[in-house]
Amino acid sequence: MVANGAAGPVVVTGGAGAIGAVLVRALLAEGRKVRVIDNLSGGRIEHLTEVLADPRLSFLEADLADPDRYQESFRGASEVWHLAANADIQKGTADPGIDLREGLLNAFRVMDAARRHAVPKLLFSSSSVVYGQPSTFPTPEGYGPLLPESIYGASKLSVEAFLSGFAHCYGIRTYLYRFANIIGPFMTHGVIYDFFEKLRRDPSRLEVLGDGRQAKSYLRSEDCVAGMMFIRDHAAEPVNVFNLGARDRISVQEIAERVVAVHGGRARIEYTGGERGWVGDVPRQLLDITRAERLGWTPTLSSPAAVDRT
Repeated sequence: MVANGAAGPVVVTGGAGAIGAVLVRALLAEGRKVRVIDNLSGGRIEHLTEVLADPRLSFLEADLADPDRYQESFRGASEVWHLAANADIQKGTADPGIDLREGLLNAFRVMDAARRHAVPKLLFSSSSVVYGQPSTFPTPEGYGPLLPESIYGASKLSVEAFLSGFAHCYGIRTYLYRFANIIGPFMTHGVIYDFFEKLRRDPSRLEVLGDGRQAKSYLRSEDCVAGMMFIRDHAAEPVNVFNLGARDRISVQEIAERVVAVHGGRARIEYTGGERGWVGDVPRQLLDITRAERLGWTPTLSSPAAVDRT
């Protein structure tokens, strides 16, 4: 925990997003001044409604593609949390330029702004998709070769590589957090959100992409943020790579059954078939979180419990 006033302001890109909104609250609770940069293409200002009046919080609606708009936000900052990116894997597959622009190029602009203003720490929301479809479960941080199976995953891995270079060339300590599936109160997409939206439109049936046997680890956004902040405070290598997820996983079929039960239990579940839900989908994922646990962090909820809480 950083004592109130012990460090400079914190920049959060994508601070109005599903994870960012939780992180902003946690940083404010820590006593920090927080500067949020978000173009609101995926995030929503409503996610920050209850904290917008806090004098320690500033919000800048700006696109990361225009660095002149936000250079001043980096002045005097002690940390930059870079969360802003396209979060829709299917959207990036349909137009691969999206993840190049919003993933790699915007991340580079953030890194360069951090370099120009001598920001000592840069923390990045990466993803388990950098592993592609691994042959080892649970998958440790040292697994390789890293062969992503989506454009989204390729952009995340590319950003990791650039951050490593910036860490060693410019002395910016970097944190690369490889997330499992993150779920929580501010979701605007994802399997659970999509299921509820489908049932809202047609309560009689629920279409599930794939065969339903896709099985992945799910982590609540509160656990995710707590893990990121704990690792920030306890890991001090030039480049710090950590998996963040639950120790177990849950199948899409089980999630569908839970959602239908919550919705009244009358909808029939229909599967489109196939191992993958879409092009670029990774059907099986389970991260090895031993490294984070040895440091002292552990998630509070299992994957099924995280789904039920959501």
